[in-house]
Amino acid sequence: MAAALALSERTRARTFPNPNVGCVLVRDGAVVGRGWTQPGGRPHAEAMALDEAGARARGATAYVTLEPCAHASPRGPACADLLVASGITRAVVALGDPDPRTDGAGLARLRAAGIAVEVGIGADAARRAMAGFLTRRALGRPYVTLKLALSLDGAAAMADGRSQWITGPEARAHAHLERARHEAILVGRGTWEADRPRLDVRLAGLEGRAPLRVVLSAGTPAAQERDPRWTSTPAGIASLPADHLLIEGGAGTAAAFLRADLVDRLLLYRAPILIGGGRTLPDIGLAALGDAHARWRLADSRQLGSDRLEVYERG
Repeated sequence: MAAALALSERTRARTFPNPNVGCVLVRDGAVVGRGWTQPGGRPHAEAMALDEAGARARGATAYVTLEPCAHASPRGPACADLLVASGITRAVVALGDPDPRTDGAGLARLRAAGIAVEVGIGADAARRAMAGFLTRRALGRPYVTLKLALSLDGAAAMADGRSQWITGPEARAHAHLERARHEAILVGRGTWEADRPRLDVRLAGLEGRAPLRVVLSAGTPAAQERDPRWTSTPAGIASLPADHLLIEGGAGTAAAFLRADLVDRLLLYRAPILIGGGRTLPDIGLAALGDAHARWRLADSRQLGSDRLEVYERG
């Protein structure tokens, strides 16, 4: 299942509106097929793995990160039917599919064909890998990551607003990798007009994975630009063609999304510098200090050159 989850990450933020699924077929202790949802959503992971395995799929175990789909589509047959026809004898599935067209029907179809089915192996990791798809299904909006680059004393910029560069090259390269893992990236209007940021991916081999650019502005221009797109409220992100949204600035925009309780994940890049008198986040709507506790849990931490990355998820 860990291998299937790793495969699913290859097309994170490239399969919208489909989930990024991974599949591994194992027979007699050897991998005979591997697959992951392809860009644009097709072929599905199971179809790709079965195509690679061919006749070797008969008698195999399928490890799949999400319940195989049970609905027919003009773009391809149902994966549950493909698995049944292939002759696999066992299916290990991390999560059920919340899509009402499948939701339990895929598992039922496998069991009806005499295939042994296990559900829940690697469930927590699968929820993290498919957080965008699952958040869209549950809440009707993208999964939102807020990126903040801070000094040791918590400043996001100098007193005059300058913030380039708080972090070093390794941290900035990691931030570009994060951009490649999101369908959309958002900044506030002040940041957009002052800096005209490119908001692209400047990593060799990943240049083509630049996200859709979005600007938050209380008063959007009369003649809106198609690139970037504009939204007048944080809640407006629900209409974006994206399951993963990265927020990159400025401080007022970050605070607006925190006040609206629309942040699911925090990326804190801490630089070993002191600014003193610098700018920090404005009011985020916290009524009492006690309300701030147990809100976030540390999910990852690593050193990036001289900077420290801390990743927090909703508690």
